[in-house]
Amino acid sequence: MMRSLFSAVSGLKTHQSKMDVIGNNVANVNTVAFKSSTTTFSEIMYQTISGASGANAATGKGGVNARQIGLGVTTGANKVRVTSPGAAETTGDAFDIRLTDKSTTNFFIVSNGSQNLFTRAGSFYVDGAGNLAMTSTGYTVMGWQVDEATGAIRKDTVSALRIMQEKNLTSPPEATTKGIVSGTLDKNDTGVTSDNGHMMNLTFYDKLGYRYVAKLAVKVTDPDAETYTVELADILDSNNKSIMDKYLKDGGDPAAVFGQNTTAVKSYMPTDPAIQYMTNGDANLGFVNAGYYYTYASFDGNGEPITRYVPMTYDPVNNEYSYPEYTYYTDKETAIKDKGDGTNAVKGQAGSGKLTDLFGITEKQLADNGSGTIPSGSFNTTTGAYDYTEPAVNYTLQFKKADGTFSYVGSQGSDTVTLRLADTLGDQFSDIEIDFSTCRAADNGGKTTLGADAGWEKGSVGQGKPLGALIGISIDNNGRIFGSYDNGNTVLLGQIAVAQFANASGLEKVGENCYTTTLNSGEFDGIGVEVAADGSSMISGELEMSNVDLSTEFTQMIITQRGFQSNSRVITTSDTLLEELINLKR
Repeated sequence: MMRSLFSAVSGLKTHQSKMDVIGNNVANVNTVAFKSSTTTFSEIMYQTISGASGANAATGKGGVNARQIGLGVTTGANKVRVTSPGAAETTGDAFDIRLTDKSTTNFFIVSNGSQNLFTRAGSFYVDGAGNLAMTSTGYTVMGWQVDEATGAIRKDTVSALRIMQEKNLTSPPEATTKGIVSGTLDKNDTGVTSDNGHMMNLTFYDKLGYRYVAKLAVKVTDPDAETYTVELADILDSNNKSIMDKYLKDGGDPAAVFGQNTTAVKSYMPTDPAIQYMTNGDANLGFVNAGYYYTYASFDGNGEPITRYVPMTYDPVNNEYSYPEYTYYTDKETAIKDKGDGTNAVKGQAGSGKLTDLFGITEKQLADNGSGTIPSGSFNTTTGAYDYTEPAVNYTLQFKKADGTFSYVGSQGSDTVTLRLADTLGDQFSDIEIDFSTCRAADNGGKTTLGADAGWEKGSVGQGKPLGALIGISIDNNGRIFGSYDNGNTVLLGQIAVAQFANASGLEKVGENCYTTTLNSGEFDGIGVEVAADGSSMISGELEMSNVDLSTEFTQMIITQRGFQSNSRVITTSDTLLEELINLKR
């Protein structure tokens, strides 16, 4: 009877322990990534009343089994169902991460400052120091850092993922190295046929992230042959100030920036009335023609005046012109009347002066235009202007006359030309290769749609970018953390590592959704593994819910209650038997 009492007491205690486990499971039905536990009972050793005996052939008796009486029950094991995943809960928060397991149970690695712990609760945030941390405890999330030399993940000892550190707050600028011109060119467009040409703005960046605009002009040279030129009109900085002006004033060669080494003819037309007319302004006698002025001083056989040319000399070293004494008539009739004998002729005086005075241009105006002085040249015998040559700042743009498709730019077989900036405007610039192969010539109602953009169409290669500010963080399925920047860059900032154990159920719960290793779980090597190594993954924007099954828990609760109740009845029944035994004395 006494054994039954103690067996029942052990039953009460064991069922109470099981009820404690069930109560803890139910209490954590909404705890993130909580793993429920199950209790396994184990019987206590038996008291042997008599041992077993074997069969005796001599006496003809068979064997007898041992007679044993059990001494009750105890808790055999509390098993954590750590390998059973909970359902997914969508949160939409990029820092909420759910682990999915393929063949191995994975755990996040977190640090409390003194040791590494392990958790399935992936509710994270960025703390005040920029570390990725658990929202519930502030423990820092551990992972691998980026190798600054290669930009790849360096999978060595795990460390705190400080994703918001100063170096990650900005993304470095990139210089523009590619450009593209596309659209339709119409030879009847008044812009193309004008002196300024059809203008295109190419926005680009230098290595420091400063923004510039290159102004490109397309001009027609032979509309019937669909031949055009592309020239660089100017380069403006972000303050709309020309940086080409300074380059030219410093003696820079415009052809070295953009264009082939050809020459273009430029002209200055004299504007000094005294030189143009050689009179008091009463008549056009003696008009300067091709650097020479003439008078009606002789006549041919028909009585028509013969032009007499008197040379004007020019000293390019001193930028001066001079002309000798001359004779002219005040009107044509007087010249005809005199028949060239000079009776009524007016004698002119010798003259000289600066060529800039002759053309009505000041030295300051020339300096503003980047040249400083009128370049060396000669007077044109046809137009009367002073002609000079300068390096051409253009490339030939040729289309196929048959169908208007692109033929070449610059030279035969070339699809691109280069805006050469690095060796001309400064080391902070990169040369820009500009592709023209997608543009065409066609009748477009007199409207040209050619436009220039940075980067090539194939993936915007070489587009260039300013300095970027961090505007967002994302985590992919492999646990890699990326920063998004307002200049369009996406930069790898680190990777979340996971831990795997030979016996995940052997981990010891230490509260706050964390586990620590035990002798029966296996040790953590300090490095971790990539979650995708066995096909597992991380899902951002989701959390793992508790794996508590309420239907199972309530069923176990009923069984536990009945078990506890039955053991109570054993005690009361044993007590009744003892009471009857005591009553025998009466």
